[in-house]
Parts: sequence; structure tokens; C-alpha cells
Amino acid sequence: MQNVMIVGAGKGGTAILKILKESEMLNLHAVVDRNLDAPGIQMAQEEGIKTGTCWQSFLNENIDIIIEVTGNDEVFQEIRDTKNKKTVLIPGSVAFLVARLMEEKEELIEKHQNESYQQELIFNATNDGMVVIDKFGKVILFNRRAEEIMGVKKDEAIGKFVVEVIPHSRLPHILETRRIESNQEMILKNGKKIITTRIPIIEENGTLIGAFAVFKDITEVVNLAEEITDLKEIQTMLQAIIHSSDDAISVVDEDGRGLLINPAYTRITGLTQEQVIGQPATTDISEGESMHMKVLQTRRAVRGVAMRVGPNKKEVIVNVAPIIVKGKLKGSVGVIHDMSEMKSLSRELSRARQLIRKLEAKYTFEDIIGKSDEMTLAIEQAKLGAKTPATVLLRGESGTGKELFAHAIHNASDRKYNKFIRVNCAAISESLLESELFGYEEGAFSGAIRGGKTGFFEEANNGSIFLDEIGELSANTQAKLLRVLQENEIIRVGGTKPVTINVRIIAATNVNLEKGIAKGTFREDLYYRLNRMPIHIPPLRKRKDEIPLLCERLIQKINRDYGRNVEGVTQVALLQLMGYDWPGNVRELENILGRAIIFMNYYETLIDVHHLPELKNKKSGQELNSTNESESFTLDRTLSEMMEEYEANIIQQTLSRLKGNKTLTAKTLGLSVRNLYYKLEKYNLEKNIMQ
Repeated sequence: MQNVMIVGAGKGGTAILKILKESEMLNLHAVVDRNLDAPGIQMAQEEGIKTGTCWQSFLNENIDIIIEVTGNDEVFQEIRDTKNKKTVLIPGSVAFLVARLMEEKEELIEKHQNESYQQELIFNATNDGMVVIDKFGKVILFNRRAEEIMGVKKDEAIGKFVVEVIPHSRLPHILETRRIESNQEMILKNGKKIITTRIPIIEENGTLIGAFAVFKDITEVVNLAEEITDLKEIQTMLQAIIHSSDDAISVVDEDGRGLLINPAYTRITGLTQEQVIGQPATTDISEGESMHMKVLQTRRAVRGVAMRVGPNKKEVIVNVAPIIVKGKLKGSVGVIHDMSEMKSLSRELSRARQLIRKLEAKYTFEDIIGKSDEMTLAIEQAKLGAKTPATVLLRGESGTGKELFAHAIHNASDRKYNKFIRVNCAAISESLLESELFGYEEGAFSGAIRGGKTGFFEEANNGSIFLDEIGELSANTQAKLLRVLQENEIIRVGGTKPVTINVRIIAATNVNLEKGIAKGTFREDLYYRLNRMPIHIPPLRKRKDEIPLLCERLIQKINRDYGRNVEGVTQVALLQLMGYDWPGNVRELENILGRAIIFMNYYETLIDVHHLPELKNKKSGQELNSTNESESFTLDRTLSEMMEEYEANIIQQTLSRLKGNKTLTAKTLGLSVRNLYYKLEKYNLEKNIMQ
């Protein structure tokens, strides 16, 4: 042991003295302080430890460690300069920290031991045997009930491979397959019969930790079934056992007539003892054949048979085994597991998932393809609008992607974890639209359901509601919508009490609302409420540069929907698509590509011109014949080079037709003037026009 001297016997020195006096590795040789009345000096004297006022006098007594706790830097420097080179000098703060850490370690060890002891008490208190192995197959837990059933002591099992303890154990097989084996019979080497369930232990990340088995000793029950010949005695002796089971149990005699049922049987099937006892085994079957009768005919057990039983046609899983005594068939016993509740929960979960899929917004700004100036501006405006609670009005032609923007705005807002309700105002009849939007009270009109109905606005509370085709609303519905925007409250149809809501409205229209105001079909005050943040989504004909990327994304979607593997569009076909004005916008493009893929052969991977339908621009009536137009292109050139030449020709022809008017040319081609000047310089067209 190493000798320790503490210099300083105040509060800090006393604390270190208390900790170190319990140590078996260190010998407290002396405690020094100028004040002999210091608490550390008093405690040291009580413990029989040497004390003094001068630390120098102890340096020659083979001191290995000096702990300086005076807090005086001069004392620390003097000790450091005077001590033997082999003597270790430790500041009191460091010594106290180390000692405290050791103390906490002991506390943690004691806490862990207490928890382990509590867990062991729980494991040993259960009436089931439990064996746990690690991922290497070694036994790490063996409870008291397992000792009794196996006839093996815990100390003889822990640390050994499980097959050394239980020769025919299938736990190593569970480690290999990672599959659960439930309710398996097994005969031990001591002759006992057990029912065991074996389960792999797998972490959330999929890492295999080990496996465990839980088992019951059924030797007594099996012996009763084998030794007692009188079924009446079987009924008496097993009644207490089967009545305690949560699974339904029924016993029939060798003729297939009911002898015994437990309370769980009545609960699951809905049949009483009077309806079953003495009656044929087929009495409880509503769908399927009687497994009792099948077992009596074959003398073989059946397991896991699905059927419906009782007047309520309860869905169950049935296990039935024959009762054979000294080679003679005496009847059969069946166990019925209720599966209807589990399936009901599964169906509810499925319906909930479907509902969630209907309510959630599916798209984000990452799904929106746009690189033109107009599209980039629309996306930036939408992102800005998403961060505010303001009403957004999406304007654009049909098929430009207004709903896509609505989804993205909701998902980028702070309401993204709440509901997103979509309403097509043009798809719901005028008579139903008001009640669908605002709900109705019980008895509001004939056919109203009992208790009334919650409307779309209440459903979307704290979330967003997307009102598509807003221009189709009736005057009455427009007035109610204006109230929602002004007061943040709705009144159900047939109701009088306002309901406060917090809903973000995203509206969309492909009609000119200003013309509707002039005609008197759309309220001007509602227009100003909706038009607080208008976002104009450009048509596809004004952003044809995005067609190649749109084709790529749409083909990926169609491949998933149709189970195809189309890779893209040929250069010539793409040129034909680029020359079309697309009055139906992106929706029409998706339709054209989907139609082409449907009629393609499965060995074809590229959409070519002959796969596309006839495309004619309405204004010119000219058919887009890619064969004639492509004669001026060399097909061995890249698509980018061909596109640039095609674009340069169009710009040059338009400039010539408009007599060099660049502003009018930019407007005709759907370009900004700045973008037109850039392209003129890029393709060196300015000089060609001048010449």
C-alpha cells in the first residue's frame, strides 16, 4: 500500500479524509494543518492517524503521495520544490474530483446490482421457465422455474452453450432463422413434456442480440389425457385448467358430441352450454368444416385452421388434437383463438392509413420542375407565401400544376403536420357544396344524418384547405367564404352558433376573375380578399425549354404506374414535342406520353415519332411533321446542339417577320426582353439581322 499525507485539514481536507479512509489501496499516514483544532485534525486523531502542524517533518517517513488541500499556491510550490522526486504531489481539487468519481462509480455499481437483483426477483417469481442466450449461443439467464423443470442448477447452466444444458434445444436455430416458434411441444431428457415459445431478440436497427425461450411443464396434463379412460373424469380434472384459459376450449366425445366448454368459448362464439353440450360438433360452425369431426376421422391433430364460428360468424384460428387412451380414440379437444379483434384493428389501421394518405399533402417544391424566369418567379413567390398565413391565389391555365403548388405550399408551411383538405368546387353540385364546405346541423334538411356533419373547413382546422376552381362558387357560397376570410369562423347549414376555425386558404382558378367581377358573377370584395398574394403559373408553351426534363420525370412516374421500363424520348420525337403549343399544358403532355407508352412494345425503350399522336397547333393548323423538319438536322449531333439550332431558327424567323422589333418578338416567343438579347448575342443573330 502507498502512504498518503494530507496537507490541509479544513473542509476540503476533511472531505478527502472521509473518502480515502475507506480505501483499501491507500494508507493515510499523516494529516497536517497549522491549526490543531481543524476538523480534519480532530477526525485523524480519532482514527489513529498521525497529525502535525509542519509537513516538512513527515517527508522523511517514506511518503508516496501528498495531497495539498490548503488552497495556498505558495504552500503548493514549496512542497513541490522540497518533496522527494518519487513522491507524487496532487492538488486537493484533483484529488477530490478523483475521489468523487470513485464514489459515484461505487454508487452506480450498487444501483446496477440493485436493479439486477430486482430483475432476477421478477424472473424467478414467474411460473414459466425462462432461458436466455446471447448471439453466440451461451446461456446468460436461467431462472428458478427453469431449474425445477430442467433439473439443472443455474450455476451449471450460465456461460455454457445451450445445447450442453438442453441437448435438443432449437434456440441456435432461432439465431439462424430469426423467426419465432410459438407453442411447440418438446420432451426433455428427464422425460418431462413442455410447451415452449422461442423468440429472437433483435434491436430496432436489426442487430441480433440473442434469443430466449419461455416454457410450461405440461407433463401432468398430458399424463391425465393418456391415463384416464373415462371422459367424465377428464372433464372433472381438466375443468379448472381450461376455465382459466382466455382461449376458447371445447371437448367432444368419440361420436363428435359436445362434452365440455369453458367460459371463454361462450364469450367468443356466443353459444351457451345448453346449445353445445350433447350437440354435434358442427353446431358452432358458421363457415367451414368441423375440425373436431376431421380429427376424429383421421386421428391426427390439425393446427392453425381459419374459420368462422357462432351466430356472429366470429373469425377464429382453431387447433384440435385427438384424445387417445391406450390406443383407443376417446374424443378430441379444440382450442379456438379469437382473430376477429386483431383483424378489426388491422382493418382500422388500414383505413386510417388510407385516410391519412387522402389528407396529407404529397408534393413539395422539390417535385416542381421549373427553370424559366416566369416559373422560377412563381416558385419563389410560393415559397415566400408558404412562410406567411396569407391567403394564396394560384392562377393559371388548366393543367399547369396549380394543385402541385398547393401541396408544396402546405408542406413548406408551419401547418405541414396538420390536415390538408382538397376541394374541387366545380366537381360538387351547387346544392351540396355549401353543406360540404361548412357542414350542417342535425335536421337541417331532409336526408341529413343524425348528429349533423362536420364540413371541410372544420376538418382542415389548424391546417390548410385547397379550393380549386374558386371561380365556380355560387353567390351565396361566396358570401359565406368571405365571412370565413374576415372573421375566421363558419356557421353550419341549419345552425346559428358560429364555430371559430384557424385555416389557411389556398385558392386556384383558371378563369379570369376580373371578367367575373365585371359580369357580376364574382364578388369584388371576395376577390380582394383572395387576391392578397396572387401567383401566376405560366403555361407550358411559354416554358418549352423545360419539356425534356418534364418528359424525364413524367416517364419515371408512368413507368411506376404501368410497370414499364421506358428510358426516354428520341431526339426527333422531342423536337416534335417542342414544336407543339400544348393547350392542355403539363396534363396534356403526361397524357400524350402515357398513351405512347401504352402502345409501345415491351422491347422498345425509347418513345419515337411513330408512337406519338398527330399534333397540330390550333392557330396555324399546321401539322408538326418531324420528318420534314428534321431534314435540316444531322441526327448524329447531340440533342443540345440540335435544340440550339432549332431555337436560333425560330428566333431569327420571328424577328424577320416582325421587322426586327425585339420587344414584340420577346412577347410573341414568351421571353423576357433581357433573355431575348442574351439569346441574340449567344447565337450571333444581331449581325445576321442587320445584314
